[in-house]
Amino acid sequence: MIEVVLYTRRYQPDFKRLNTEWLEKYGLMESHDLEVLDDPDGTVIAGGGCIFLAADDGKIIGTAGLWKENETEYELIKMTVDPAYRGKGISRILMDRCLEEAKQRKATKLFLYSNSQLKTALQLYEKYGFQHIPVTNAPFLTADVKMELVL
Repeated sequence: MIEVVLYTRRYQPDFKRLNTEWLEKYGLMESHDLEVLDDPDGTVIAGGGCIFLAADDGKIIGTAGLWKENETEYELIKMTVDPAYRGKGISRILMDRCLEEAKQRKATKLFLYSNSQLKTALQLYEKYGFQHIPVTNAPFLTADVKMELVL
C-alpha cells in the first residue's frame, strides 16, 4: 500500500536519488537542482516549503514538494516517481497531497517550471488544470515551460 510521508532529513538520499535519475536522463541537471537536492532542509524546508514522499512498504518511490514563493504562491517542485512504479497513479497521489497542503496554507496559486521533453509530466499538470503561461523568472536555464494553477 502506498503512503505519503512528510520529508525529514533521513530521506535526503532518496530524494536526491529519485530526482537525479530523471534530471540526468533528460540532460536537465543544473546547479540550482543540486543545491535543492543536496540540502532540501536548508533550501525548501527552511524557506517555509515542504516535501512529500511516496512510500511502498517503507521504500521511497516518489517525491513532490512545494517551494514557498510568498504567502499565497507556491512552486510545485521535484515531482518524480521511480521508473519501476510509474503508471500506477503515484504521481496523482503526490499531486493531490500537494494541492491539499497548498489549500491548507491558503495558497491562491501554484506554479511550476518544466521542460517540453517531459511530455507525461506536462499531461498530468494539464489534467489538473494547470495553464501554460510565458516563462518568466525561471531559476533554470533549461525551463522552457511555465504553468500555473489558480486555486
